[in-house]
Amino acid sequence: MHHATWSTSDVPAGQAADYWRDLVCATFVRVRVDPLARAGFAGTVSHRDLGALGVSRLAAGPQRVRRDPSLIASGDEYVLANLQLDGQGLVTQHGRTGVLTPGSLVFVDSTEPYTMEFTDHFAQLVVRVPRAQLPRRDLHAATAVTLSGTGPAGVVANFLAGLSRLDPAPARDLAFHAVGLLDTALGWAARPASPVDGGLGFVRERVRQFLRRNFTDPALDADSVAAACGVSRRTLFRALAGGESFGTQLRRLRVTRAQELVRATPSRPLDLVAGECGFGGAAQLHRAFKALTGVTPAAYRAGTDRQEPGH
Repeated sequence: MHHATWSTSDVPAGQAADYWRDLVCATFVRVRVDPLARAGFAGTVSHRDLGALGVSRLAAGPQRVRRDPSLIASGDEYVLANLQLDGQGLVTQHGRTGVLTPGSLVFVDSTEPYTMEFTDHFAQLVVRVPRAQLPRRDLHAATAVTLSGTGPAGVVANFLAGLSRLDPAPARDLAFHAVGLLDTALGWAARPASPVDGGLGFVRERVRQFLRRNFTDPALDADSVAAACGVSRRTLFRALAGGESFGTQLRRLRVTRAQELVRATPSRPLDLVAGECGFGGAAQLHRAFKALTGVTPAAYRAGTDRQEPGH
């Protein structure tokens, strides 16, 4: 697990702005960073890797941040959850502007242009999640939307803040649940305005939450989930239409958990991993893992073994 802290105080004052630009690009995604103060700029980042998640606390002086199409073309497909800890800021994406005040949460999608501006000193907690880890592929309606810390999103914000302060072992155990909470918060940010679709949106959220809690049950299928959520099978599929299918969600949750288990204990036999994730056996795990990640579980484990000495 990588955990480090960097500060502009580590370099001469005249190099602080350039050092900060490089640091932000290396920690989050490639962006253009323009300090708004001509002199005296300072910033600090404390970062840790929790499995696929990157969790960072930063504090810095006034600045403008831009991600434009030329930088997007270089890659970095992430969702960034920005939890404001101190100061204020503005986040603009998809023609919307979200206001960051202490306790609020705003998402940005690194595959689309965005800007962020902070006119005074500020502090943030930023959680970087690979887009592939989240079931919501269309983020257009969910970014640059302010979720208040006094509403339900405050529970998510408190969880993320607590996660960033935990010791490495329990933090890694809980990181898996952070993805589910962030997915739920994205749903709140993108909540449909239509009462009819809103009803299906409620079913969609209920199904997703039930799957996140019960995906390790090998007997889970669409009929049992529909019954547990109090809807018909037809309504379940209507609610999921246009997004990630029931089967794909279930496979993704199981494969993601398998990745977590393989990273945590590479020596664990794959048939045991399969059983703990809800797969019927190692062959089923192999097919789903290869389809979702492009590599076999064995190849993924071999890569994890090679990476371990560098952590």
